Amino acid sequence: MVSFVVDRCVIETQRLRLRYLRPDDLDTMHAYLGDRKTMVHYPQPFSREFVKDGIEKNIARYLEYGYGLFGVVVKETGEFIGDCGLVWQEIDDHAELEVGYHFRREHWGHGYAPEAAKACIEFAFDRAGVDHVISLIRPENLASRRVAEKNGLRVARQVMWKGLLHDIWRKDCD
Repeated sequence: MVSFVVDRCVIETQRLRLRYLRPDDLDTMHAYLGDRKTMVHYPQPFSREFVKDGIEKNIARYLEYGYGLFGVVVKETGEFIGDCGLVWQEIDDHAELEVGYHFRREHWGHGYAPEAAKACIEFAFDRAGVDHVISLIRPENLASRRVAEKNGLRVARQVMWKGLLHDIWRKDCD
């Protein structure tokens, strides 16, 4: 049953397919999530074990909610270029649905992150039953800020989250 679920394409955009993550995505994901330059706005790059645990958590999220972080694949080439999706986060003792994304550095600047994030935001409003979404972004992360701005999110407030200052970007359902 799980192999059927994790092979499923969930969202399609003009250029991308967002599909459930699979255990065999580990090497590809660790290559960018374990990269110091890619993860410059995190306390440290993610270990292989942390990425493996993350894939397993997302598979559990798919079974519980039908969504989580998705693998992002370029339709034209079939290349796995990153992850983007929806994850519930506890902020100030309140659960909020976050749109999050990570992409391989060689694919930055091609508009893939805004395209994937927009599709996930639409999915959240259409299928997750929420009236708003957020993105937790470090103030100095200009690239992620631009992705949020392109998708109509605006800074709502700042919080200390996991020991670091974050802006909470928010978009309400139209």
